[in-house]
Amino acid sequence: MDKAVIIELIGYAGSALVLVSMLMTSVVRLRVINLIGSVIFAGYALMIRSYPTAIMNIALAGINIYQLTKLFNEKKSYHLIKSSQNDGFFTYMLSECGEDIRHIFPDVSLEGVSADIAYIVSCGSDPACLFLGKETQPGRIETVLDYATPAYRDTSAGRFLYKRLAEEGYKTLVFCQDPVNHTAFLEKTGYKKMGDREYVLNLESIDKKAPYSA
Repeated sequence: MDKAVIIELIGYAGSALVLVSMLMTSVVRLRVINLIGSVIFAGYALMIRSYPTAIMNIALAGINIYQLTKLFNEKKSYHLIKSSQNDGFFTYMLSECGEDIRHIFPDVSLEGVSADIAYIVSCGSDPACLFLGKETQPGRIETVLDYATPAYRDTSAGRFLYKRLAEEGYKTLVFCQDPVNHTAFLEKTGYKKMGDREYVLNLESIDKKAPYSA
């Protein structure tokens, strides 16, 4: 393949990654993909001797590295707020985040669902996690919704929630829906796949002294 064509393809790849990063709902993914795209595009700019473009993308890469370092080192202070399915703020958040919830959980329908357990995890004044569940047996919760807002998808909010549920006396969480875009989150937070559509988290096995961050 001609060298000029290869260089051009590198430029297209860098541009594509920068554009794709803008579609990410997770801040961490956005930063990581944007960083990779910026580095590739900076290399392309240097190869074609477009130094202003190279400088701009090197600067963008530096900004992404700084912001990622800040995100990973930031100590989050979470609070658990007991709520209800019909609480005004809870329903507002469900509506506000509805499109993202449907993207992550396309198999989940909250219409007509009766949940007797509802929690909001907040980080300062920011909602970090929405949780709905049904206690089908003493200590056993069937998860209806376990949703983390985009800025808190490093699993730390989920880990905080599960520890607090364990402290409340609950023993098991069961997710019985098709996780689709949620599989990695479930596995990272400790859920074990028990069937085609069932994931189980043993809350009693959680180390309550471990840090919340992933």
